[in-house]
Amino acid sequence: MFKKILLATDGSEHSIRAADKAIALASLQTDAEINIVYVIDAKQSKDDVLQHWGTDASDKRKYKLQLIEQKAKHADVKYETIILHGEPGPAIVEYANKHTYDALVIGSRGLNTFQEMVLGSVSHKVAKRAKCPVMIVK
Repeated sequence: MFKKILLATDGSEHSIRAADKAIALASLQTDAEINIVYVIDAKQSKDDVLQHWGTDASDKRKYKLQLIEQKAKHADVKYETIILHGEPGPAIVEYANKHTYDALVIGSRGLNTFQEMVLGSVSHKVAKRAKCPVMIVK
């Protein structure tokens, strides 16, 4: 049923749980594949450089993705990692809508009701605008 899955991740605890769910869904099909998408936000990238002066910020990103990639390998699920640049919500939606996916899996940030009402969450923005089914994992 879900042969091509897009997993949006930022390396957080919520996205690790989303990865577990995406891998479980992909494991149900013999020829399923997961595209792991990670968005480099310009503001976050600047903060990473300032916080980790003297080290390569890309190493931090690779470390965040490493656990998810290891989980996919262990489950014997085909995957590809895609790095995008831009604001996370719109970048994920644009990528998902340009390609054909059976499902998009994304973690919930766990914002409280007031924060979500004022700021909105990436997962909420993605769920509203993506053309494929979206699974938000808490």
